[in-house]
Amino acid sequence: MINNDARLKKLKLRAWRRGFREADLILGPFADKHVSEFSEADLDWFEALLHVPDHDLYGWILEREATPPEFDGPWMNKLKAFRDQAHKAIGDGTVGNG
Repeated sequence: MINNDARLKKLKLRAWRRGFREADLILGPFADKHVSEFSEADLDWFEALLHVPDHDLYGWILEREATPPEFDGPWMNKLKAFRDQAHKAIGDGTVGNG
């Protein structure tokens, strides 16, 4: 676990404020829950992931497109599983219908 509070806060904020609401609602809670568990290498991976264009990243998360090898792995698998949990938590997977 890394004790770099400024970096963790910045990554959490960026995960919540990408500008693409559907991605924000997955990445934000995922970051809140997991970035404190990340190693330095994991933080580097997540930071690089946050630089990926929204629609590309969202396509990987939804498994509409194959995740490139540099981003594929255990944390991406956890992110995809987290997506499934988030969709179950909001019902039918739609956002803002209430």
